[in-house]
Amino acid sequence: MTVQQPITPRPGRTRTGRLFVLELSGGRIHAMNPDGSDSRVIVSDCRHPDGIVADAVAGHIYWTNMGSPKEADGSIERSKLDGGNRTMIVPPGVAFTPKQLHLDKANGKLYWSDREGMRVMRANLDGSHVETLIETGLGDDDRRDAKRWCVGITVDPVGGKFYWTQKGGDNEGVGRILRANIDMSCDESPAGRSDVELLFDGLPEPIDLELDAENRILYWTDRGNPPAGNTVNCAAIDESDAAPQILVTDLMEGIGIALDVPGNRMFVTDLGGSIYRADLDGSNKRTLLGAQGNLAGIAYADI
Repeated sequence: MTVQQPITPRPGRTRTGRLFVLELSGGRIHAMNPDGSDSRVIVSDCRHPDGIVADAVAGHIYWTNMGSPKEADGSIERSKLDGGNRTMIVPPGVAFTPKQLHLDKANGKLYWSDREGMRVMRANLDGSHVETLIETGLGDDDRRDAKRWCVGITVDPVGGKFYWTQKGGDNEGVGRILRANIDMSCDESPAGRSDVELLFDGLPEPIDLELDAENRILYWTDRGNPPAGNTVNCAAIDESDAAPQILVTDLMEGIGIALDVPGNRMFVTDLGGSIYRADLDGSNKRTLLGAQGNLAGIAYADI
């Protein structure tokens, strides 16, 4: 993959806000300022939390619990921004191992990828009306094939598409990013959709996705081996021949990514336990915190 010149983001401005970070190894949710200060645990006893989103207007955070990768016992919870009023909205067993989570506030939907479930799913914000949008396999034999595992998820309501990653096995170089229409044809099934588009193939291990919908740029983390892995990447989604660009390198198995587009900054986590901040073009990378356990999802909210 050729590293091209970074896409130039719009000029930034000073921002405030709050970061919400999942500590996979400790089963905890941390909240902190965007510079890493004032870090505090707001939720404990999560069962392998992986994906998180924040709704600052409603005052909620939502997160996925993977549970056991060998059992269909994943779940989704919601709480207030301070961790209070913790509520199970998608109970264990509805999803297998839910991973990244995406909030489509305008349409009242939560989207998630279900890794060992080999699905992309969504539900109403209260957890009702669970739907399967994509199904890449069925049963234990298919489940052992990591090429079928759905991990990252983001949604483009303006373009009418959702995007997801299928990471493949460790460092196999078969990771993919795909997209499909939000509205599925009534005569098709999640396992046999004709509108699925393959955007990128042969990636090390693409994980979480984020979309700058205004500037039409897709961002993702990759936890595979260098030089293409352990990176943050981006690509323009409306250009048919757009090639991925590496923006950030030297992660320790990158997982979570959150964008603050008006503030011209991204926040990234890795399994090595670090939280990073960089400009949207990848410049000015710095470590906010290190040695924080195994970190998974991250969310940013203006509060």
